[in-house]
Amino acid sequence: MFLYQNIFYLVRGNTQAIWLLKGVEGRLGKKNRMIMLSVHGMQLDELKEWMSLQGHKPFHAQQLIEWIYAKGILDPALMTTFSLKLRELIAKELSLQTIRCVKTCLSDDGETEKFLWELADGLHVESVLISSDTRRTVCVSSQVGCPARCSFCASGKQGLLRQLSTGEIIEQVYHIDRVLKEKGERVCHVVFMGMGEPLENYEAVVKALRLLSDADRLCIGQRRITVSTVGVVPGIERFAEEGLQVNLALSLHAPSQHLRKKIIPYARKYSLEEVLKAVDLFAKKTKRDITYEYTMLAGINDSPSHAEELAELLRGQKCTVNLIPYNPIDGVRFGRPEGGDIEAFRDILSDLGVRTTWRYTKGKDIAAACGQLALVGGRG
Repeated sequence: MFLYQNIFYLVRGNTQAIWLLKGVEGRLGKKNRMIMLSVHGMQLDELKEWMSLQGHKPFHAQQLIEWIYAKGILDPALMTTFSLKLRELIAKELSLQTIRCVKTCLSDDGETEKFLWELADGLHVESVLISSDTRRTVCVSSQVGCPARCSFCASGKQGLLRQLSTGEIIEQVYHIDRVLKEKGERVCHVVFMGMGEPLENYEAVVKALRLLSDADRLCIGQRRITVSTVGVVPGIERFAEEGLQVNLALSLHAPSQHLRKKIIPYARKYSLEEVLKAVDLFAKKTKRDITYEYTMLAGINDSPSHAEELAELLRGQKCTVNLIPYNPIDGVRFGRPEGGDIEAFRDILSDLGVRTTWRYTKGKDIAAACGQLALVGGRG
């Protein structure tokens, strides 16, 4: 790996790098395993401070951002506005690319493309580009694996291996955006619905949200970004105070605590009452409506009585329930409800005053649909 000389700055300005470093050391040994700072994970003032610590003018930080984001240049040798000394320093001390695309899969209808990324320590994560007539949405991962271990989801089958750094999160969007630019298109929406529980990687995710909306970088409006959580109560409460305008989606999946604990082991940490109270706080603080994700499992949570119970649970809320038919994964014996059962469930919710959407499944043929992203390549 790479040596980084300014330990002070690593500790002060990039705490996620420390987490990543520990994960790298655990697999590769501690000798000479320090990693370089990712420019993608650094705010402008942090990058200015780095420039100053290295004896260079702070304004070079803005120029570096322009080279990367406005011009799409990742090779310091091509950044001709910098002196040779600064170009060599950037190449030695900063990382302009920490993840590498090793495989892509395109769905039969051409509307979904899955990207497999290899990280610096040999681990892998996946993200997905979902295209429609008007949108180019990237579904990003926030962790390697997932601690929630939802029974219907492939991402948590091996548990949590490590957190992703802010830079690794941002780069998923950045590299896909570069691909789209070649076709005259841009990423316009981002959803944190890939591998991992975003609010269990709080600092890195919140920093990524601010950087994604930075006008000098990807310039994705915060109202076009959605963070999905399984219900991390302290994280939701803290998130409500960040002053962000991003959307929040709660992975609900059941109308009662009893059933929810069976489907989502993580739900044992916080009662459904606590979760809904935190979500209500977020809605009031941010003035943003909440989306409740509801994966429908045949014979488990898809009966008319479940729909009635769900409508009662959400009575009076300004929200949307997003119905998601189960997407099969290897080794899991859940069933996908019939279309008529889903329609009946939706009709009951609508009749009882709950706004409902039925998510059209995209990418199922390439294992890129909701719940199908998995750890590819294991532990590296």
